[in-house]
Amino acid sequence: MSESGPTARCGFVALIGAPNVGKSTLVNALVGSKVTIVSRKVQTTRALIRGIVIENNAQIILVDTPGIFVPKRRLDRAMVSTAWSGAHDADLVCVLLDARAGIDEEADAILTKLAGVAHPKILVLNKIDLVRREKLLALAGAANERLAFEETFMVSALSGDGVDDLRLALAERVPEGPFHYPEDQMSDAPLRHLAAEITREKIYRHLHQELPYQSTVETDTWTGEIIGQPVHLFLFVKVREKWGDDPNRYREMGLEFPKE
Repeated sequence: MSESGPTARCGFVALIGAPNVGKSTLVNALVGSKVTIVSRKVQTTRALIRGIVIENNAQIILVDTPGIFVPKRRLDRAMVSTAWSGAHDADLVCVLLDARAGIDEEADAILTKLAGVAHPKILVLNKIDLVRREKLLALAGAANERLAFEETFMVSALSGDGVDDLRLALAERVPEGPFHYPEDQMSDAPLRHLAAEITREKIYRHLHQELPYQSTVETDTWTGEIIGQPVHLFLFVKVREKWGDDPNRYREMGLEFPKE
């Protein structure tokens, strides 16, 4: 404590986990506003999306990473590489497990690789409202046997159960230092990027088998409008052959282009 009040804290917290464990839903719940898109379709998050939270004297910068899975395509490799870079660059790592799935093959591989990440780690069991308490306790015990977690939290990102406790814990654990962003900022993504991402979310929600999941949204023109008001959205569908091999497309999505 200083004479002027509590010491400021600020740090980056990476959320790591397999696809569809609820990372994006948890980021939105922690922030208290929609800053990243959510879909039942796997591998929705592609780049590092940052949500910004103020809790007491701390600014928590949440890094929502792409779900980690076994990559098969160049785009897959770029997404997985981005997720691991987020873990290595953060001050603190939150490891999310789907309480229903437990430590399945994907979670097992993630826990094994996380042993090589030196930062403090917090275990977050999500979707606890769908699982009996006995199973939750057994899962928490098994995961803590695998890695030395600082703390374990049980949450439902969808309902908000346990989210406040997690937010308080993150605020206490980020390092001392000045805020990186203005206090009223909830994301470092520009509005035109958020608009493109929300458009992609709606495409995923309303289309199914006929939709190629390598789809992306490019913003050609953007005219500032007041958020919360109706907008005029004009969509033009293009088919670009072999865009997955174009480095420029990866840079537009905030991904590093894997050379192999």
